[in-house]
Amino acid sequence: MKFDNDTYRITEPGRFGAIALMVGVAGLALSLVAYFVDSEQFFHSYLVAFFFWISIALGGLFFTMLHHLVGAKWSVVLRRLSENLMTAAPLMIIFFIPILFGFHELYHWSHDDAVAPDSLLQGKSGYLNVPFFVIRALFYFVIWAALSRILFRTSAAQDAGHNDSLLRKMRVTSAPGMILFALTITFAAFDWLMSLDPHWYSTIFGVYVFSGALVAMLAFMTFVILRLRAMAALTGTITEEHYHDLGKLMFGFIIFWGYMAFSQYFLIWYGNIPEETIWFLHRWDTSWKIVSLILVFGHFVIPFFVLFPRGPKRNPAILKFMAIWILFMHLIDLHWIVLPNLHQHGLHPSWIDLTTLAGIGGVFLWFFWRRMASRPLVPVGDPHLEESKKFVNY
Repeated sequence: MKFDNDTYRITEPGRFGAIALMVGVAGLALSLVAYFVDSEQFFHSYLVAFFFWISIALGGLFFTMLHHLVGAKWSVVLRRLSENLMTAAPLMIIFFIPILFGFHELYHWSHDDAVAPDSLLQGKSGYLNVPFFVIRALFYFVIWAALSRILFRTSAAQDAGHNDSLLRKMRVTSAPGMILFALTITFAAFDWLMSLDPHWYSTIFGVYVFSGALVAMLAFMTFVILRLRAMAALTGTITEEHYHDLGKLMFGFIIFWGYMAFSQYFLIWYGNIPEETIWFLHRWDTSWKIVSLILVFGHFVIPFFVLFPRGPKRNPAILKFMAIWILFMHLIDLHWIVLPNLHQHGLHPSWIDLTTLAGIGGVFLWFFWRRMASRPLVPVGDPHLEESKKFVNY
């Protein structure tokens, strides 16, 4: 890869995009084989992979809107990376199509013979039915696509020449956009993940999923920035001060994720209502107990103590390791949410987990890299760019 520090553009993107696309195509081809080998495992693994990648894209959308809403200046140099991520959200509607074909394997409530004798499912049938599920999913994607398109196009227009109306437009879009985002990601979590066990419910589940998505996006963005640094790109633009703030954000939202996870568990344990506690019971029996403990220590305790001091947040090697670690823990978290619905008798890793992750991920990364190479890596028309480059933590 070659980078022009004057124009902030990647002049030669190298082979990464082509390699990512080849990995994606190979992963999708193997996943198609997996469908014929074990369709139930395929659809559950596919759902984990799908939500892993779309959660990173949605985290980028949230970060971009938050940046505009609060008028942040330190994050101007990071904004284009989050914008490139958010534009992948509309792409994910293509990868949502196989989930529609896997209704009966994934969602117990889609079987009429299961709903008929079950009074609880009958009571939820006005919401949990296939046509309404599809309509809601389309609505989520339309909202995400519209927000990302407006924000990205306005940001691209700013590169050609700044005027205050462009900043105002991005802020005005982000204000109602943040409300729509909160509602859509919450109900998407309810629909796509929580309804896998339709007898269980948690009003905090949407916030739990959102917090995991945001932590994963911050980790992904941190890893990309540090990889660019290793290739001598943006070295004088994104500095140690920005790494420090990204480390603080990862630290803060790791605490937020842990708070949501504990709150959900504690309130359900305290209430001791059978239809609520059964969800956690399935994840505390057999080998799923090991995964539960891995999440406690791997997704919270270890990142908390590593990122708590100042030093690691300013150390690129430690920060890169923690970014990879957090992404892996986010994947384990989604696996822990989805797979016990299929393997209630214990953890059952499958090669299909890898093929689906690589298939969707390869195309996702190819698309992201194309976006990175198509425009400057920072919003060159932003009036606060120089101020952001000189940002210092106090």
